[in-house]
Amino acid sequence: MKLALRDPSGLVSADPDQHVFYNGTMLTPVLTTKLFIPPPRPNAVPRARLIARLNEGLYRKLTLLSAPAGFGKTMLLSQWLADCARPVAWLTLDSADNDPTLFLTYLVAALQTAVPTIGVEVLGALQARPHPPIETLLFTLLNEIATLPQQAILVLDDHHVLDASAIHKTVAFLVEHLPPQLHLVIATREDPPLPLARLRARDQLSELRVADMRFTPSEAATFLNQIMHLSLAAEDLSALERRTEGWIAGLQLAALSMREREDIPGFVRAFAGDNRYVVEYLTEEVVQRLPEHIQRFLLQTAILERLCAPLCDAVLHDPDLPGQATLEYLEHANLFLVPLDSERHWYRYHQLFADVLRQQLYQGHATRSGEAVGDVAELHIRASVWYEQQGLEREAFQHAAAANDSARVARLAEQSWQGMDRSFQSAMWLAWVRQLPDAVIRARPVLSTQYAWALMDNGDLDGCEARLRDSERWLEKTGATAAQPQTSSDEMVVVDREQFQALPAMIPFARAYTAQTRGDLAAAARYAALALNRTPESHTILRAQTSALLGLITWASGDLEAAYRAFADWVEQMRQAGNLELALVGIFGLIEIRVTQGRLRDAVRVYRQAQQLGLEQGPITAYLDISYALLCLELGDREAAAHYLQQSRQLGARTALVDWAYRWYMAQARLKEAAEEWDAALDLLDEARRRYVRNPVPDLRPLEAVTARVYLRQGRLDHALAWVRERGLDEGEQLTFLREYEYLMLARVRIVVYRRDRDARSLVDALALLARLLQAAEAGARTGSVIEILVLQSLAHAARDDFPQALVPLKRALTLAGSEGYVQLFVDEGPPMVRLLPEALANGLEPTYVRRLLAAFPPAEPEQPTALPLSDPEATLVDPLSEREREVLHLIAEGLSNQTIAARLYLSVHTVKVHARNIYAKLGVTNRTQAVARGRVLGLLSRA
Repeated sequence: MKLALRDPSGLVSADPDQHVFYNGTMLTPVLTTKLFIPPPRPNAVPRARLIARLNEGLYRKLTLLSAPAGFGKTMLLSQWLADCARPVAWLTLDSADNDPTLFLTYLVAALQTAVPTIGVEVLGALQARPHPPIETLLFTLLNEIATLPQQAILVLDDHHVLDASAIHKTVAFLVEHLPPQLHLVIATREDPPLPLARLRARDQLSELRVADMRFTPSEAATFLNQIMHLSLAAEDLSALERRTEGWIAGLQLAALSMREREDIPGFVRAFAGDNRYVVEYLTEEVVQRLPEHIQRFLLQTAILERLCAPLCDAVLHDPDLPGQATLEYLEHANLFLVPLDSERHWYRYHQLFADVLRQQLYQGHATRSGEAVGDVAELHIRASVWYEQQGLEREAFQHAAAANDSARVARLAEQSWQGMDRSFQSAMWLAWVRQLPDAVIRARPVLSTQYAWALMDNGDLDGCEARLRDSERWLEKTGATAAQPQTSSDEMVVVDREQFQALPAMIPFARAYTAQTRGDLAAAARYAALALNRTPESHTILRAQTSALLGLITWASGDLEAAYRAFADWVEQMRQAGNLELALVGIFGLIEIRVTQGRLRDAVRVYRQAQQLGLEQGPITAYLDISYALLCLELGDREAAAHYLQQSRQLGARTALVDWAYRWYMAQARLKEAAEEWDAALDLLDEARRRYVRNPVPDLRPLEAVTARVYLRQGRLDHALAWVRERGLDEGEQLTFLREYEYLMLARVRIVVYRRDRDARSLVDALALLARLLQAAEAGARTGSVIEILVLQSLAHAARDDFPQALVPLKRALTLAGSEGYVQLFVDEGPPMVRLLPEALANGLEPTYVRRLLAAFPPAEPEQPTALPLSDPEATLVDPLSEREREVLHLIAEGLSNQTIAARLYLSVHTVKVHARNIYAKLGVTNRTQAVARGRVLGLLSRA
């Protein structure tokens, strides 16, 4: 809910040597080594039979490689993909990927290595708070994949490290909805929790398992004799292959052990045991035979998930063990070192090998000379320091936590909060801080406040309040103020003095958000005002955020002028600070408020002022263009509306604003509705529904109510009535600003019910509701709402043929709307308004403006020359004929004059003329002859 208050424009560069990149405006660091396809070994055993199996399975959705460690899954894939003609995306997973947001970020980043343009919108949405549901983002991503011109492959390696149920659901959803343009490959040590049986039954699954992955006797012979140059006899080859059961890692370990042995047959005979014992035995045989300094290097760097020379140097602090030279030695010696990039800069140990090394390290195993391995905690601290210096906060934090250094963990957390919060990684940050002892957090008022914010983002409002109280107790105890914090207490720890100074404002700021989340707008406004009062003038961004929050709260409560002032203050502060992106976000609020106030011309001026800020078109401009497109539509310029929506779409894929896509689809649906393309409008509303995310910006046109209006205009009254029942609208309850559109829709439904059924009670209820809505809109100075309510009042009176009464509210509506240039509001009312406006013209009401409105209505459809009688004669009419209009039509068909009809029905001639015009409008004709012909076609009149 803090999205609109964050700076979405910060671009962070990264040293390429860190292997971190930033995609567009994405602030989440991504380790590119996880995205590299491991290069095939030049001396690898050819596995043509398995590569053929992989190729044969490409027509299916999923290929699963499921086998224990050491069976060559990754190496097989690298060998297969080296000659693959399709684009390939690779993602090596690790335990941190159990965070749904991070998992999806890496998933998109991997896909972008194959298709650079894919997933940009998803990455932008992932930066937002709150971002759309993962399922919604996957829909967006899958829809993009479905448009790819060429089939691609996505590999998820080391899938077994994923253990979070949310991630399993995400992968299952991906598999279930995978379009044919993408083939998924999962390499894992254990079967993933996917509907494998169903996929097999549907022929959507290819599988390679232990029995497939094992080296065959010929492959084992090739490996041992040709690759490892052992020259083993046939019986020794057979014995090793049989005892290892084709386990590739076991064969490799055995080969390394045999290199320095003279009694090869004796070794082969002694080689026995199950995998666990074989691993322990062979590792001891390999490691213990290495030089002492290499053993020390292996054990001390085993704490690292990935290795590069500078990192190894930082961890070992040993000039006798240069990282680059040692890594090259390990690779050349085939000591289970896997290169992660083609430049041989980053490596990792074979996972099974690394597990054994870490086990020895943690158990305090001695080296061959009897010297104890250095303190493991110190190794982790050195790694943490190195990662911190590279700006890799996640890795720095993980090693500090592994060292059990609470003070360092707390310091890193406090220092990294602002950056991680702005890049929308508060969930990961929260997981780190939760590892800290409670006493450590409580001793740090800044960290406690940050913790409160993270809990609030996570939906834990009670936990948030508890942490805010912890911070307040320190401020009260030390007598600290924003201007002069005191840190005399030996128990309190403050790392960042500037953040500490901001606490008196940040605490009520957080409470304002919490209150807003709970729906307590009054409390939210009080806290926001308090935060603004406590924020020093020098804290420009915080003051702007607080002003914006206050504007959102007052906007939601209906105090539009106060909201406008708050947003104007925000814009001015951002302009002075040179932050034009955030200034544009505030201008969006200014435009929307002016439109609600019915001040369309002011809204246009605000938009044009935004164009003069000198900011190049970008993500925020895309958001702003949506508002201006809708403004153009209301002013009667549909071409301009379509232009600005298209411009918004071209720019919007890069936006970090959480609800850009939702608002764009809503606006596009509005454009289609205005063109009476009902099905297209409903399809767009369905897409908007999938992309909906709750946002602090007031949603004045709720999606379901908008959908009901399209149904109503389409003539599907039953669907609109279903919406009324589902919403449970009570016409007697207090009418709030945020539900105004829904109650206007209820009034519309009541009027149409009256037109169809002549249910007098329905019309009475509609008029009563409109009177209450008008009073509330006038009190709130919402002129836009006033105009719409007056129009509905006029249509309600016209529905019962009370045209003198209908002209009273219409006159006022035309006066208010004409000065601002409203067009679409009247056109949306369709035939009933077409019948009513000529009455206004005949009575001299705003003639120039009324003629312009009449010209804006779409032309009537041409009359069909023939048609079969209908069982429901008026089924094709948007607005059915009233009983009186039916009588008039029958007398017209008899050829009677207006005077004769008036005398027969006891009406005035003027009233007969009005009825005739209404009949013409409803039938889509212009004269008596056409009306009679149309009435006969529709079965309303006898053909005799």
